[in-house]
Amino acid sequence: MTIREVLQKNPKAAEVLMKYGMHCLGCPSATGESVGQAAAVHGVDADKLISELNKLFEE
Repeated sequence: MTIREVLQKNPKAAEVLMKYGMHCLGCPSATGESVGQAAAVHGVDADKLISELNKLFEE
């Protein structure tokens, strides 16, 4: 799933992404990068980030 898709499904995801240093949520990369790709670019543990994002969708 791309950053954009995550944000469309749950806007609260912006808080989680920004917490992990992903501040350019509206930039062109966000529309084409998967969460895993973005995590790699930002040096973030993808599993940890995805786990935290998934919790938003369980609420």
